[in-house]
Amino acid sequence: MKESSYKSYNDLPLFLNSETVAKVLGVSPSSSYELMHEPDFPVLRVGSRMVVPKEKFIQWVEEHTGGGK
Repeated sequence: MKESSYKSYNDLPLFLNSETVAKVLGVSPSSSYELMHEPDFPVLRVGSRMVVPKEKFIQWVEEHTGGGK
């Protein structure tokens, strides 16, 4: 697994693209792109672009790691 270049959620931009999601999760860009197409992943579509709001991303991570329960 690749190491994230981000050390805290405060370092993240307001909206994350697939490249940023990949860096944060330590996965390949293609894996993050696939994840962003999952029905329960919090994606905002702006034209043909897909971005993830920072707060929704944090919430999704917590829910999927047991931190939101």
